[in-house]
Amino acid sequence: MEQRIGSSSSKPLEGAGFDPAFIPGLTAPATGREEDAKDTKDAPGTDGDGTVADAATEAAPEAEESEKPGDSPAAEAAEAVEAAEESEDDEPEPAADGPVFEASDRRAALVADHRGVRLRLDDQECEFRWDEIGAVETETARFGKRYTVTVHTPDRRWYPLEIDADSRRRFAEWDAALDKVLDAYFDDGAEEPADRA
Repeated sequence: MEQRIGSSSSKPLEGAGFDPAFIPGLTAPATGREEDAKDTKDAPGTDGDGTVADAATEAAPEAEESEKPGDSPAAEAAEAVEAAEESEDDEPEPAADGPVFEASDRRAALVADHRGVRLRLDDQECEFRWDEIGAVETETARFGKRYTVTVHTPDRRWYPLEIDADSRRRFAEWDAALDKVLDAYFDDGAEEPADRA
């Protein structure tokens, strides 16, 4: 069998593997200086040589001045509402005079205070108000320094969070601090009236 050397007899290969522009939309359109010059020459409000007409330049600032926000009473009211909402979001909620439990490591954080329990792991966060919590359970690892707090909801869902402690001695401190917060804020329904008719 004869084989010819050279590319004179072979047809050039086509396809997306050799030319990305083979598939429309795969590559961005060319933005060469020639195309930009063509666009500016054809744009409305320009002279034939591509310079911007003076009338279009002078009309633009006047249009911007006439469309200032706050000219109408409705716009002023909307701005006042937005300012009030922003000020409410910027002001921190006053702290209650009660116990607060905080524990964290390099990835996880747990805060329990008068507002409820907030769990954070990396970039994920969840917050539970006290009326959304059915139970709070703690567990320590038999070996190692891992402290697990699980928040149970009344609809039988649970949300565990593991925190690495710097030493095993922290477990007793964390349990005592979390118990103070639970005693102060958590109402588990145990205090129901005994005498019902």
